[in-house]
Amino acid sequence: MPVESGSSAAARQAKQKRKSHSLSIRRTNSTEQERSGLQREMLEGQDSKLPLSLRSNLLDLFGQIEREFENLYIENMESSHSTSQLSQKLKTTYKASTSKIVSSFKATTSRAVCQLVREYVGHRDGIWDLSVTRSQPVVLGTASADHTAMLWSIETGKCLLKYMGHQGSASGDQTAHIWRYMVQLPTPQPVADISQAPCEDDVDFSDKDEADCDAEGPNDCPSVRTAATTLRSHQGVVIAADWLVGGKQVVTASWDRAANLYDVETSELVHSLTGHDQELTHCCTHPTQRLVVTSSRDTTFRLWDFRDPSIHSVNVFQGHTDTVTSAVFTVGDNVVSGSDDRTVKVWDLKNMRSPIATIRTDSAVNRISVSVNQRIIALPHDNRQVRLFDMSGVRLARLPRSNRQGHRRMVCCSAWCEDNNSCNLFSCGFDRQAIGWNINIAALLQEK
Repeated sequence: MPVESGSSAAARQAKQKRKSHSLSIRRTNSTEQERSGLQREMLEGQDSKLPLSLRSNLLDLFGQIEREFENLYIENMESSHSTSQLSQKLKTTYKASTSKIVSSFKATTSRAVCQLVREYVGHRDGIWDLSVTRSQPVVLGTASADHTAMLWSIETGKCLLKYMGHQGSASGDQTAHIWRYMVQLPTPQPVADISQAPCEDDVDFSDKDEADCDAEGPNDCPSVRTAATTLRSHQGVVIAADWLVGGKQVVTASWDRAANLYDVETSELVHSLTGHDQELTHCCTHPTQRLVVTSSRDTTFRLWDFRDPSIHSVNVFQGHTDTVTSAVFTVGDNVVSGSDDRTVKVWDLKNMRSPIATIRTDSAVNRISVSVNQRIIALPHDNRQVRLFDMSGVRLARLPRSNRQGHRRMVCCSAWCEDNNSCNLFSCGFDRQAIGWNINIAALLQEK
């Protein structure tokens, strides 16, 4: 069977192409001739003051213009696909480079006004909660899933006391304990400033880094194993507790869907606050009034009013679409709520129908805190970040995270202590450590 050579095949294809092209031209020309003939017949049938020759010339000119537009249209259709791809590529490249520049600028700004001062290491499991005492001596307290609670010297980072009276994770034994201990604060020692370490965001830590935390635990820390007062009556894990104004009563929140109000001296249950449809996640008391706010996995938070001894009113607020992880009072007449729906909402106690500000984030929000004087909201996130916002919802800063500092796992809780000169903000998380931060609030608000 004869085989056609490559050159002869190419010649034949070129000849067929020229032939088809000439046929296309003939068809186009014949079509244009038919179209012009029809148009001339239509013009002759129309009344016009222009001479027929002038009208014919105009028709020819408009026909040429139409053909030019047709050619441009075809060329644009053929090149539109490649042009859109190029445009999209340019947009993506520009956006990525711009984001890097903006992120670099924000990280530099955050490091200037938000500095890591001290790490409090000693727990052998994740830290669920932390708080700072409201009276002298001012110490930091942490509660962990390792069944212990610890008191820390803020200035030195030394463990002052370890409480080992619970039989479960934090209050997994369904009880709340009140214990007393005389704290002796050690002399503060100067510490190296590690806040100037190079920042490399979102760098994961190895398991070896976490194992090192066990070796650094406080070996000489005194311990207490017996509670002065034990508060019972919950049927589930006690997840939070807070003191009512005056210090004579305490409120606890539990996974049994109830919050309990106890008398501290007698350990008796004064009120059981029921009504939530699912487990409670947090409880908080007003700093100056007999008000309690509880939050729950049922997407609501409730405001309980004990100011009138004869009437105990409750209001239910449905502003979130997922678990309300915490709701806290401010010194003014506001409540701030955080949720797993990645939002934080600011409410006015005088009109709780709708929030006065909404903060939208990229990660679930855990136990928030609001500074007393400047009313800055600290948001701990599931994605290891801690962000600062004002009450109107304006973002102020993000605390620096790098391969040398910051949290390595989910951040569970934050707490302010504005009166402390060295550390005025604290955070804790599942990386088994609490961190003390120095926030230059004046510089932060000035940059705003």
